[in-house]
Amino acid sequence: MEIELSYNTFDEEVMQSDKPVLVDFWATWCGPCRMLGPVVKQIAEENPDIKVCKVNVDDERQLAMQFNVTSIPTVIAFKNGMEVSRSIGFVPKQKLLDLVK
Repeated sequence: MEIELSYNTFDEEVMQSDKPVLVDFWATWCGPCRMLGPVVKQIAEENPDIKVCKVNVDDERQLAMQFNVTSIPTVIAFKNGMEVSRSIGFVPKQKLLDLVK
């Protein structure tokens, strides 16, 4: 299951998570984001040990700025409330999984 994040829910869902978290920063008008969306959804469905979240950058500009997201899609992996890695652009599923492994 993917969790839609807002500025108000980000801290609780990501920074305080006891599981590794993948956060997909995306937008509806972004072609590569639409290509990556099903891959991110598949990761969420196949990996209950990873929390998968989405941030619509048009709705949550403050979060995009806070994490220096200047290109989308950007996927950021967090562990114990810290950013551990990030990926920019469309990438294969295994590369996204490698971000949190």
